Amino acid sequence: MSPEPAPTPLAPCPAPFNLAAYVLASAPKVGARAALTIVHGAGDAEVWSYARLEAAVRGAATGFQRAGLVPGQRILLRLGNTPDFPVAFLGAIAAGLVPVPTSSQLTRAEITRMCADLAPALVVAGAGIALPDDPAPVLNEASLRGFEALPPAEYQLGDPNRLAYLIFTSGSSGQARAVMHAHRAIWARRMMHDGWCGLSADDRLLHAGAFNWTYTLGTGLMDPWSLGASALIPGPGVTPDQLPALLRAHHATIFAAAPGIYRQMLKTPGDLALPDLRHGLSAGEALPASVRAAWNAATGTKIYEALGMSECSTFISGSPARPAPEGSAGYPQPGRRVAVLDDAGQPVAPGTPGVLAVHESDPGLYLGYWRAPEETAARRSGPWFVTGDMVSMASDGAITYLGRDDDMMNAGGYRVSPLEVEAALARHPDAGEVAVIERRVKADASVIAAYYTGPATPEAMAAHAATCLARYKQPRIYRALPALPKNPNGKINRRALRDSEDKP
Repeated sequence: MSPEPAPTPLAPCPAPFNLAAYVLASAPKVGARAALTIVHGAGDAEVWSYARLEAAVRGAATGFQRAGLVPGQRILLRLGNTPDFPVAFLGAIAAGLVPVPTSSQLTRAEITRMCADLAPALVVAGAGIALPDDPAPVLNEASLRGFEALPPAEYQLGDPNRLAYLIFTSGSSGQARAVMHAHRAIWARRMMHDGWCGLSADDRLLHAGAFNWTYTLGTGLMDPWSLGASALIPGPGVTPDQLPALLRAHHATIFAAAPGIYRQMLKTPGDLALPDLRHGLSAGEALPASVRAAWNAATGTKIYEALGMSECSTFISGSPARPAPEGSAGYPQPGRRVAVLDDAGQPVAPGTPGVLAVHESDPGLYLGYWRAPEETAARRSGPWFVTGDMVSMASDGAITYLGRDDDMMNAGGYRVSPLEVEAALARHPDAGEVAVIERRVKADASVIAAYYTGPATPEAMAAHAATCLARYKQPRIYRALPALPKNPNGKINRRALRDSEDKP
């Protein structure tokens, strides 16, 4: 069977082009409008107008240029949940530099390993955030904020296919890989505006994630700004039980979060009526049907889910214009070209399981993995990028997600390699052999669980993990076993562990 007929493609990305210039193109026209509002549980808020945001971004670009940085050099971002993060990110891109966002939770050892071959020209760092063992100069937040007063830099325009930024993702090898994205990646997000978000210039979108999460950076900030809409982000210390009141107080029309946030909000006592909310968005991990139904009953609004990955952002989704059929992840967004392939790289018949693939012509598809041409090539099958997601496609194009074709885990929306966690835990002298899996603890919730054969106590293992792994990578369950299940080749059989332990 042939793939679905090629859809009408998105218009080509203009050239010359700059991602940051595109994101802030509305700023001169709507300068006084609120671009960013940081909302706090006490009812106060910090508001950034479009005029201030553009001044901060272009001032940061000037500051980076005056520091001697030249287009193409990398800037490692080690920043917390503050507006400095998007300012540094867009400021670097405006100047033709390549920002590398990273989680503030990473330990010194983790971030040192990740940027070993990155050769950053500068590290922009917040107070108390672990820095890599690297000779690059460090710019603190206070200095970055001082750039806002500098004259605005001109946007560095160029080929939309050139490198714009890097984001890290965990590969199946256990080694974090830097994904290379082009400036055109932001242009490709136009397919999400109607194909998932139902977003317009009049919206006020509140995203519950931290600034340094790529889901927040894209859906919560850059997408609204690209249209001249308003973005709202909870300030430090805001908890899920405070979000309903904040959504009401700030008249949010769209809410975006990971499934776990929706689940926690549903446990909040009191009324969940949200009179201004049109709908919610969910991504990062599968949204349980029970959470979707409970949210709809409590708020009268629907949640639209998206399936994606670091290499292509979201590309399968339901939307207000075309809701996903029950039990499915939705449809390819208008303009996307996908296929479901068998082991030989050939498209399968409707309803037949296979691996989901994205056509190489997709403008949102990555450029490859940083300095890893072999791994980049391994993800290709003819003109297709092979995602590793097992799915089936209905005759109408609806995609049903069936799981991963490897052992990757999902922890609160972050993809985590079991090999990385196992290697860290195995360094405990009393760990013995170690295996980790994603274990279901409820019908709609799962956690990372660690199994080991040594004499260490679960408390000792947990304390060790806290010294060498970011919080989201640390197992929540530790269990000692006499032996770990193995396959005939003597390798740890994680599937057998899941089959015995992963029960609702």
